[in-house]
Amino acid sequence: MSGGIFEPADILLPVNADMVKWSVIACDQFSSEPDYWERVRESTAGAPTTLDMIVPEAYLRETDVSLLPGIVGGHMREYLQGGFFREIPDSMVYLERTLPGGSVRKGLIGAVDLESYDYGPEGDASIRASERTAADRLPARLNVRRAAPLELTHVMAFVDDPGCRIIEPFSGHTDELEALYDFELMEGGGHVRGWRVAGDEARAAARGIPGLRRGRGYPSIIIGDGNHSLAAAKEYWNEIKSVVGVGHPARYALVELNNVYDDAIEFHAIHRVVFGAPADALTAELQKALPPCPGGQIGFRHTHARGEREYMTDARSVGELFGRIQGFLDEYAARTGCTVDYIHGEDAVRALSKRDGGVGFIMPAMDKAGVFDAVAERGCFPKKTFSVGNARDKRYYLECRAINS
Repeated sequence: MSGGIFEPADILLPVNADMVKWSVIACDQFSSEPDYWERVRESTAGAPTTLDMIVPEAYLRETDVSLLPGIVGGHMREYLQGGFFREIPDSMVYLERTLPGGSVRKGLIGAVDLESYDYGPEGDASIRASERTAADRLPARLNVRRAAPLELTHVMAFVDDPGCRIIEPFSGHTDELEALYDFELMEGGGHVRGWRVAGDEARAAARGIPGLRRGRGYPSIIIGDGNHSLAAAKEYWNEIKSVVGVGHPARYALVELNNVYDDAIEFHAIHRVVFGAPADALTAELQKALPPCPGGQIGFRHTHARGEREYMTDARSVGELFGRIQGFLDEYAARTGCTVDYIHGEDAVRALSKRDGGVGFIMPAMDKAGVFDAVAERGCFPKKTFSVGNARDKRYYLECRAINS
């Protein structure tokens, strides 16, 4: 590592694996749909798979989290000691992900410097979080990171590159790059192809990123998906750096870098479903905390077993709406004992609201073009404000990297 904010890395890929079974979707997807994960478990049974090295959030409520570091770390060590990986040294990976809808998202796998990253709500770090970090979601992730000899990533990061200078140029000469993988993703996730980027080309991409920054307070990179996972990596690095020194591999974390101007990048709202709350009581309290404003410009859809309606508010921006809704739900859940889940996809919200007696909040999407300006001017968005694409568009675990001996 040469000290840039985004660098090549020693990347590990499986040898002679069935890549369809190896690569599974981000652990925070389909969190209220365990049937999805049961199908994945059945289809990967007996095969090498990244499912062995993660714990889907759908299972967290029934899992003893104190056991997770040992389970996950143990599986990682088995793969390492079994000579399962080949190393792609000092490299990035240029990838093209054909999404379920047919568009092709271009990305670049590399390692971000955690010394240049700040997940706090405000600041002027070169790498910033897009959403506020919930402190209670870090300890379990941090414990796993401490015990993990490997990292595999579902983090997606953005650059603000309207001139398409960093990532897109690789698409024109993939025939000159070493092909690393080319396969169909499971469960309707589309297709992914990857090529090695090394040497001068990798260094040029790394050098170009700081130049995208428009001045103090304006980030070069914003974390879109996987904010909490990267925050846990940062906390782990802060714990150990005084002992291991600045050259330790845990100083860096693997991410997929995307251009926010890529036509295949779409921002989708992350919706809310409240379980265990009577719909009438919840709605009455909502109207007190956030009075309806029929003439307002920004609102959401409110849905439960007896119907659905539009709920307009006096919020001045989508970010403000999310902040006010989240504040209300956090307070209400703490006081009543109900639970709040965060759902990708309007149809899933409607199904859960009818089938499981939930109360759904179908939230509006935000404009992706303004995300860098918004973070620079106002800091992080409320937690779970937007998602990059639909659930099946999310990053699948694929590349690995050694972070501990």
